[in-house]
Amino acid sequence: MFLPRKILEEKLRNMLAEDVGEGDVTTALTVPAGATGEAEVRCKESGVAAGLEEAKVLLESLGLKVEALVQDGDEMKKGQVMIKVSGDARTLLSSERTLLNLLCRMSGIATITRRLVKKIQRAKLKTRIACTRKTAPGLLYFDKKAVLLGGGDTHRLHLDDMILIKDNHITMSKSLRTVILNARKNASFSKKIEVEVTRADEALEAAEAGVDVIMLDNFSPKQIEKTVEDLERAGLRGNVLLEASGGIKAENLMDFASKKIDIVSLGEITESAKTLDINMKICRVLNKRLF
Repeated sequence: MFLPRKILEEKLRNMLAEDVGEGDVTTALTVPAGATGEAEVRCKESGVAAGLEEAKVLLESLGLKVEALVQDGDEMKKGQVMIKVSGDARTLLSSERTLLNLLCRMSGIATITRRLVKKIQRAKLKTRIACTRKTAPGLLYFDKKAVLLGGGDTHRLHLDDMILIKDNHITMSKSLRTVILNARKNASFSKKIEVEVTRADEALEAAEAGVDVIMLDNFSPKQIEKTVEDLERAGLRGNVLLEASGGIKAENLMDFASKKIDIVSLGEITESAKTLDINMKICRVLNKRLF
């Protein structure tokens, strides 16, 4: 994932503006204008680094000097320094929380994603770990990029990425087959079609109608196993990708991934991921001016 620097910079500066409000009164009253310093951003627990590019863009846009000691996607040890940043002390302190919020959230998402991906790899399965669109409002790009850095699949980034027919779309149409055929007839060749089903017979119907991906929504592992068998008997299994979604967590991931599924999507990766503990400390005062 890549945003042009100016667009990314605008997103990040808007985040900072939201936090700063009309000004950082604490810093203005306690730190002399013109004072300069150096700070270290350090991870306080092991995890996967994410958000380094964004951190660099934000800090450099504020006139600060940045030295990144890890790269996005690197696995970090507890206590490792991620970034050294120096420059105007007031700017350093006023941007601290925005910087850390982004790094903590993105690194937390990347960390849980990497753990799940490694589970799959240890079992020698080819199943993809994907997130969903359950992201924090305004943070879709950053949440999805963190998943990618953790080794997962971003799934849809936006509603225009692909055609995903869900239960409410089917309700608004005459039938499952009708809504699929209408989508196939009118869609661009460039758009894949995925359909969400809740029963094995719907999966068979969707495959017969020519969809590219079938989402098995809230299927149990046994139901998935039966559906795969039905598709294999009908000679349709090789025509579609199968995605398991709904009720899947880190604890029961392998129960689903082991059932000849191509994709497992988990909302919890972005919806309720634990942030990684990261802090920033001023480690050196370069120019301590008095009021």
